[in-house]
Amino acid sequence: EVQLVESGGGLVQAGGSLRLSCAASGFTFDDYAIGWFRQAPGKEHEEVLCIFSSDGSTYYADSVKGRFTISSDNAKNTVYLQMNSLKPEDTAVYYCAAEMGPGATGRAADEYDYWGQGTQVTVSS
Repeated sequence: EVQLVESGGGLVQAGGSLRLSCAASGFTFDDYAIGWFRQAPGKEHEEVLCIFSSDGSTYYADSVKGRFTISSDNAKNTVYLQMNSLKPEDTAVYYCAAEMGPGATGRAADEYDYWGQGTQVTVSS
């Protein structure tokens, strides 16, 4: 069974940084995409923020491009989200998710197979 566990959230001042981790277990697929999403209070899930694919490619939404970096440590089965220059509007619960199998792109939220429980990020002004 695939499990995703996020950690690293917390309270930070505007302009600060946080690094989120998504520890994965139970992976048996060679092809996958790991994405980070967020949900602000009272709002629906945003589109995917960042994607790390099994071929090493990455994707960033315009809202986080240049500020967020997604990376992977295969030895630790962990995907990281480095968030710099944080803004109050980045406040949200952040989730990682996994889409499995050949052709996984991670571009569509409804294509993801597994989700973590989320970690809260709060950015104060």
